[in-house]
This record gives sequence, C-alpha cells and structure tokens, in this order.
Amino acid sequence: MFTPVRPIDLDRTQLRLRYLSNRNRSAELFALLDPSAYYERPIALRLPIVFYEGHLPAFSFNKLVREALGAGSIDPELEVLFERGIDPATAADALRDGRESWPERRRVQAFGANCDAAVLQAFASADLLDAAVSPLLERAQAAFTILEHEEMHHETLLYLMHRIPLEKKRTLQRRGAFVEAEPLARGRVAIPAGSATLGARRDALEFGWDNEFEETVVAVSAFEIDVNDVTNGDWLAFVRAGGPVPPFWIERSSGYTLLGMFEEMPLPLTWPVYVTNAQARAYAAWRGARLPTEAEYHRAAFGTPGGEERAFPWGDEPPTSARGNFDFRRFDPEPAGVCAAGASAFGVYDLIGNGWEWTSTEFAPLPGFKPMASYPQYSADFFDGEHYVVKGASPVTNRNHVRRSFRNWYRAEYPYVYATFRTVNS
Repeated sequence: MFTPVRPIDLDRTQLRLRYLSNRNRSAELFALLDPSAYYERPIALRLPIVFYEGHLPAFSFNKLVREALGAGSIDPELEVLFERGIDPATAADALRDGRESWPERRRVQAFGANCDAAVLQAFASADLLDAAVSPLLERAQAAFTILEHEEMHHETLLYLMHRIPLEKKRTLQRRGAFVEAEPLARGRVAIPAGSATLGARRDALEFGWDNEFEETVVAVSAFEIDVNDVTNGDWLAFVRAGGPVPPFWIERSSGYTLLGMFEEMPLPLTWPVYVTNAQARAYAAWRGARLPTEAEYHRAAFGTPGGEERAFPWGDEPPTSARGNFDFRRFDPEPAGVCAAGASAFGVYDLIGNGWEWTSTEFAPLPGFKPMASYPQYSADFFDGEHYVVKGASPVTNRNHVRRSFRNWYRAEYPYVYATFRTVNS
C-alpha cells in the first residue's frame, strides 16, 4: 500500500544533482537544433525557441533566489522578459504576446550561466526551509518548484522541436524508431463500481503542485474501458468514414505517414494515435462511446478488484523504464499494449506512458484547493472551462512526475501534445 513520504531534511547533494541533470538535458535538447532555428516559432501558440533557453534559468533564479530568498537581480530586463510563457486561445491572441527582436544567444546563455551559479549557491548554503522568511520556503516549495518546472518544460520543448523541419534538426542519425507489434490483449474490461482517490494530502508528498490537493475520494459507477489506447490503425478506419486527419499524420500520394521526432515514417498502425480532446470525443461518439472521466481513469489505473488502491497501475514499486514508455525511453511511441509490466490490476495497458490520456473532465480545483505560494498562477489561470485533464505520461515525461496525484491539462483543440485516449461505456 502507498506509504506517505514525510521529509524532515533536504538532501542538498541530491538537489544539486537533480538541478544539474535538468540543465544538462536542456542543453542536449537545444543542441538538437541547427542554429538557424533558434529564433523560429514553430508553434504559433507558443513563443520562439530563444524564449525557452532564457526562461528555464530565469524562472529558477526568479523563484528561488530573488523571490524566496530575497536576493538582488542579475539582469532585471532579462528576468522580466523570460519570466513566463503564454497559452493563448488563438494564433491572433499569440501575436499580441510577440516581439520584433530577441537578445543575442550569447547574452541569453551568459544570463543563464549566472542564474545557474546563483541557484547552485543557494542549494549549497541557503536555508531553503525557513517559512518564517518566506512562504515560498515552506516544505522547500520553491526548490522543488524550479526542479519540476524545468523537467516539465523538456516536454514542452519537444512539442516545439517536433514541428521544426527535419533538415533543421541535428538528428545524430537517429533512425529505426519504426516498429510494429501486436498487443498482448484486446477488447475491453469491465471495471466494477468502487471508489477512486484523486489528489493527495498535503503532508503525504515531498512536493506537489497546488492542483494536486486536497485528497478527494470519489464514488465511481461500474463501466467498461478499452484495454488499449486507440491506435493509428483504429483511427484510419475513422478517417475513411469521414473523420479528421490527426495532427501528426502527413498525407502523401501513396498514403499516410507519421511525423516522428527525427523522421517521417510509414504510418505505424499499432502505435497509439495522438489527437486533440475534441477529435478524441468525435471518435468516441462514432464508436457509440465516450471519453473516461478523471475518476474513471483513476479507478482503472490504480484500483484493484479487492477494493484497495495502488500507488501505480502495476503496484507500489517505483517507476522504471521497464514499466512503460516514459522518462525518455523513446522520443516516439511504441506499439500499444505490449508492456505487460505496466498493466493495471484490471489488465488495462499503458495507463502511464506512451501518451497522455485524455479525459472528459474539465480542469478545475479539487476541494480544499489553494494557490501555491511559489507559483500562484500555476493552476488558477487555467480554471476556465477550456482546458481538460490528461493523466498518465508521454514518452518524454520525467519519471518524477509519474505519481498518482499528478494532473496535467491542455486546451480541447491544442494539436501538438503527445496525448492519446481510450473509450468507455457506462
């Protein structure tokens, strides 16, 4: 059974190593791009690549060193410029957040190095737990906020980089991502009525984002759910019946192909399909079904026939690469339903990994919600009825975010996220 983690002291060595690991991965991702792509804006609804190279260190410095610890500025202009990204509803809205010019890369990188030095010094010697100095320091909230923030942005970066033309990516001869395999099981499974625990207690986690609290137990009626995510092959039948072409497909004269991270490949029919929430709803309706609610996802993922709940679909053991396609095991999906070690107690596959799972639940606060001191806008700005909860993990979701209470969200029409789905019936 899940055992709450009650940290007493921080391990400064581990904080430093995790921060450096994040910074190294960021550098590796930026190095995938040809310099000519640095100022490009491959997704109109997001800022150009240059913003993110400045944003990651700026956010860490601003939150931990300047706001939580009260230190002075390094470069006030860049601290403001790189403070926060955007999530506009339309490309026209996004243009209002643009600018005609951005700093030279040398200046951005020098600024980032100075931010890194200040953060590492804070990890080495500052009191990171003194809530009397700042509420941002309660339970080391600022320190964990900046670590998880950068880890989440690695996935955001890859959404952008996925849309950069292949000739502008230093693929390092990454090929051979294409593989097909049949699932270990097919069809649906009946989930009996029971309860699902959403969120977590505030003292049960080392760190959690504000939308993860408070713990809420929900009664869930019986339902049936697909054992596997909907695949490209499944969706192809929908397209032939008049359904929309998914955002990652390319129509060629010879048929459809798939845009992978480093190559365009023949459409892998056994891979999960990545679509928008609106598209997933349309497919489900075509099938005479619907998307699962957040609570139904939890019941299928973490529930058991005996009524107990697990920390993860497979049990209480910590997440490893053997449990699913997450934590950069691959940059692209793998065939659906082939990872037996990650299956839930009800025999449902890929509930964590291989693609976020769309739900029909609007992103909203759990009972007892209160904005977090270190990032009060993090969730509250998106409780607008336009964003939907996704659960699970994609191939490039960090393993630190593979926890039961973690909630992610996107707009219903946002086409760039690595999100798949499965259908249910009551």
